Amino acid sequence: LVVQGNLGNLYDKLGRLEQALQMRQDAYSGHLKFYGEEHEDTVRTANNYAASLYNLQSFEEAKLLLRRTVPVARRVFGDDHRLTLSLGWMYAMALYLDE
Repeated sequence: LVVQGNLGNLYDKLGRLEQALQMRQDAYSGHLKFYGEEHEDTVRTANNYAASLYNLQSFEEAKLLLRRTVPVARRVFGDDHRLTLSLGWMYAMALYLDE
């Protein structure tokens, strides 16, 4: 799972956005299955997966993911945690850009 996440990040940096999305989606699904939704690694991989959806302008999918993930991050980490803030910002931008 860590390797998948790292590959997703690398593909993203190289501009290979479709491959990044696939790796990040797989990493998120694996983390969700093995660790549950409240584990920090799961929330972090959800953030990366949402970023890939955002980068590909898949705003509707990003909003669906973020609607589930933002409340988890707020409950587990609080409103001021970096992941909560990042997820909230991405959700706001997806709402704004999905017109």
